[in-house]
Amino acid sequence: MSEGQSSARTPAGGRAPVGRPLLSLTLASMMDEVHAHSGAVYLLSPDHPVLEMAVMAGLPRAFAAPWERVGLSAPIPVSDAVRERRLVWVGGEEEMARHYPRIAVALPYPFSLAALPVATGTRAYGAVFVTWPGTHPRELSDWERDHLTAACDRLAVRLERAAEQSLPLAPEPDLLAAPLVGGMAGTLGTVEAARMVSRLPYGLCSLDLHGRVGFANAAAAELLDVPANRLLGARMWASVPWLNDPVYEDRYRAALFSQQVTSFVALRPPDEWLSFRLYPSTTGLSVRISRARAVTEMNRAAPRSGQEQPRLVTITQVLSLAGALTETVGVKDVVRLVAAEIVPAVGGRGLVILGSRAGRLRVLGHQGYADARVVERFDGMPLSEPTPGSQVLRSGVPAFFESREEIERLYPALLANPSEFAAWAYLPLIASGRPVGTCVLSYAAPHHFTTEERAVLTNLAGLIAQALERAMLYDAKHRLAHGLQEALLPHTLPSLAGIEAAARYLPATQGMEIGGDFYDLVPTQGMAAAVIGDVQGHNVTAAGLMGQVRTAVRAYTTVGQAPEEVMRSTNRLLLELGADLFASCLYLRLDPAHGRAVMSRAGHPPPLLRRPDGRVRVLDLAGGPLLGIDGSAAYPSTEVDLSPGSLLVLYTDGLVESPGTDFEDSVADLCRRLTDLGDLPLDDLADALVRHGADAENRLDDIALLLLRALPDD
Repeated sequence: MSEGQSSARTPAGGRAPVGRPLLSLTLASMMDEVHAHSGAVYLLSPDHPVLEMAVMAGLPRAFAAPWERVGLSAPIPVSDAVRERRLVWVGGEEEMARHYPRIAVALPYPFSLAALPVATGTRAYGAVFVTWPGTHPRELSDWERDHLTAACDRLAVRLERAAEQSLPLAPEPDLLAAPLVGGMAGTLGTVEAARMVSRLPYGLCSLDLHGRVGFANAAAAELLDVPANRLLGARMWASVPWLNDPVYEDRYRAALFSQQVTSFVALRPPDEWLSFRLYPSTTGLSVRISRARAVTEMNRAAPRSGQEQPRLVTITQVLSLAGALTETVGVKDVVRLVAAEIVPAVGGRGLVILGSRAGRLRVLGHQGYADARVVERFDGMPLSEPTPGSQVLRSGVPAFFESREEIERLYPALLANPSEFAAWAYLPLIASGRPVGTCVLSYAAPHHFTTEERAVLTNLAGLIAQALERAMLYDAKHRLAHGLQEALLPHTLPSLAGIEAAARYLPATQGMEIGGDFYDLVPTQGMAAAVIGDVQGHNVTAAGLMGQVRTAVRAYTTVGQAPEEVMRSTNRLLLELGADLFASCLYLRLDPAHGRAVMSRAGHPPPLLRRPDGRVRVLDLAGGPLLGIDGSAAYPSTEVDLSPGSLLVLYTDGLVESPGTDFEDSVADLCRRLTDLGDLPLDDLADALVRHGADAENRLDDIALLLLRALPDD
């Protein structure tokens, strides 16, 4: 495509195509009338809402490669022009950075652009854009506007007629400069002119619009240390290895786009600095090469362009930041990462991340402010209030304030409680086409935001927005999971005569942090029932089924069923629900007055019993299979002595199971800890037993623990 080919549709149906190169001639005439230096015609695909570049003029198609085929919803001028049926004008670098930051990052050069729809009153056929060098006035004149509009209207009528007659458009070549001429004399016009150039003490090269060398004098070949025959016909940065750097190719693009003289210096190994000066025209570039003695004497160690500051953020940093942002989980992680890596990289000192909820501004996080009240006073403020944070969040348009006076002049309410900072960048965080927040970067001193810097910051905000949207969704799910889990588990345990109880629940640290582990303690007449269980899975389905099982156990207990009957009834219920999930369960009826407990078990880890003398025993009870497998299964009960001072420990497998650890060894370790710590107050003992699981960063399963201690008679 970049070598003058076209993507226009080929003839179909056997009809002869439109005879003249309609698109090329129209574009050339339009550019000539308004003195534009590049442009392109797009055609709207008949099958999809997509604009396809049919012909380009003035610059290589490679310059517009990212936009050769664009959707109608894409945030670029030609799409806006067709979608909104209007002329779109971008008057320079600042406007491009503000309205089309993605284009500004890829083409950070001084140029103006106009995009217009090619459409009749009933149908859109495509779009046209034309560009001017940075010397063009910031406003489009009425004369230029009228000429461009009229030309696009005429083209639309011609395309309409071609469509009515089913005449396809033939492929048309891009309009670039004349092909290379191989000889010196032919290139410069006369042999004497070539001799004159060869006598000059500095190098001269001629480049076409693609950057290919059409002429190089002897001095240029000597300075570049490359034979002239290797230079001719090749791109300079491809022929000269030490010029193969995107920084130098960027200067060539800058010269062509801006049509302004551009220069840079480059290090020829090992220690010779050369100065390059590029003189552009609409047909190519003339390059003057000379020794940069002053730079050589300063012995600089790295190449720098003549008038260019170091890049704000390198591509390596961007890739690193993008990778780091994908690893963030919650909103706090995003705030911490942006404050630690992005704020210092762009020279900032403070950070605020704002969001919104129910029409009010929310401070999602901040760092770097000595007085937190300066930021937190905005939390809960209506979005209609005149503040820069709410304005940017509502509009999706970035705002840059280079001094305190500038922001206070526009927002006098900020005078009441000023911060210690002196410049600010308010960046909209837009994800999935909607604003999700505002990123506020604060600077310690007044700061001038260049066009390139504004474009880079705006695009960094896009990376932050994606991470923030994902983090906010995770936090919402996290709150939902915990709310659901808290609603399904008992908030407090009832007080029972003769029994002291304590319980703990820890969610898994992976997935939604919600599971099917449950416990309950149900008072009955003169006795009590306790249950602990684990529904298979770690999701909302498992949690919902857990709630149904717990409710069923309570109901069967209330009507007075024996432990084995409670288990059989719950098993049948689980099968009738058809959830295809299994559950383990341990149910016991406590009778502290007679010092006993009757238990029934369905595939659950065995409980532990600590005697008053400190000995611990694993109660390997008889039982049946997991609930939800066999409707005819039986769950025999076992009576256990529960004398005063005895302690029952009921738990789920998350407390004793971990990758690479034997189950029996883990149970034995739990017994040893219970032997050593069993005399602690019950709440302290519960904390001590789950502490190992609580400290685990990657807890694969949730943990439920229920402790029951028989109290001595008063």
